Amino acid sequence: MTSKQRAYLKGLAMNLNPSFNIGKDSLTTGVVDAMIEALEANELIKVGVLKNCEDDPKELAVLASDRTHAEVVQVIGKKIVLYRPATKKENRKIILPKANV
Repeated sequence: MTSKQRAYLKGLAMNLNPSFNIGKDSLTTGVVDAMIEALEANELIKVGVLKNCEDDPKELAVLASDRTHAEVVQVIGKKIVLYRPATKKENRKIILPKANV
């Protein structure tokens, strides 16, 4: 992902409210499954890390991206933004700017 594409996604994510909150149980399989469904439907999601979660948000972002096969767009404070294009081309909503080759 290029910096231009990442900046575009950050702009889209600014208006999003967190779809999920990660609490003291950290990243459970139920949360991961729900995140996968949300990524398939929306392609871009924001995740909040609650105060009672003892894990580092940056580490959680890497773990969540591994488990959901998504890209970490950004981690700011206790907010994580993930992006993954829909598997079916006809369901894709977000068109990223072209990467300069």
